[in-house]
Amino acid sequence: MSTVAVAPRIARRFAALRAAGRKALVPFITAGDPGLEDTVPVMHAMVEAGADAIELGVPFSDPMADGPTIQRSSERALARGAGMAWVLERVREFRQRDDDTPVTLMGYLNPVEIRGAEAFGAAAAAAGVDGVLLVDLPPEEATEFRKAFSAHGVALVLLASPTTGPERVEMLCSLAQGYLYYVSFAGVTGDSARLDAGAATAQLRALRARSPVPVVAGFGIHDAASAAAMAVDADGVVVGSALVKAMAVAGSGQAAAAAAGFLAPLRSALDAGPGGAVG
Repeated sequence: MSTVAVAPRIARRFAALRAAGRKALVPFITAGDPGLEDTVPVMHAMVEAGADAIELGVPFSDPMADGPTIQRSSERALARGAGMAWVLERVREFRQRDDDTPVTLMGYLNPVEIRGAEAFGAAAAAAGVDGVLLVDLPPEEATEFRKAFSAHGVALVLLASPTTGPERVEMLCSLAQGYLYYVSFAGVTGDSARLDAGAATAQLRALRARSPVPVVAGFGIHDAASAAAMAVDADGVVVGSALVKAMAVAGSGQAAAAAAGFLAPLRSALDAGPGGAVG
């Protein structure tokens, strides 16, 4: 029986970045915000502005790991009807023009669990999803989901944090698919005041030394300087709350331009700054 490759788009993209000595820029947006019609145009605009991969937030009623900016965006999107089926359809629409850029769904277990691991894995793969990051699914309880997703070529992306001990790091690395997401501080998304790139150095280096997949850093990254600083010891950076806020301020119809304008200086900083070369 043939084995399905897990997240080949992610592997190809990070291999190309490493070969070019570049770091990944991975923007996060909440699907359906600031307007339902904005999501796919924003995704394309971000790629044109230099995004290497996209994390697409699945709106959820109780996003416990998210700060107020993303919580509010999720509430607005849900009020407009942006449920899981709608999100998968937007990925399918995005794939009509872009079959190369990796897309990871980021969200919570409940909307996946109610569909069943196997059914969701099949639906995600059919839509063109490369990875799924479920914030509230501990790796110890993820065997069923990992197996089902892998069978359809979808990676179950795992989280590490500053409080992750050596034994758990070894476990995460043994299970890692696609990439590992390093949470730069213990807390919720968007709290840029708590970001300390220097404090994350040792943990990121240790994680990258053991990880069989790339390591990207997120939480608190809000501008070009913080992106470049965090990228020094990571394979890429995730920017979310600040981007979501910029789009919300711009409003529906202007979100794509706002996203491109926000990401352009981060792309330049990653290419030109201290994090511009892959170690």
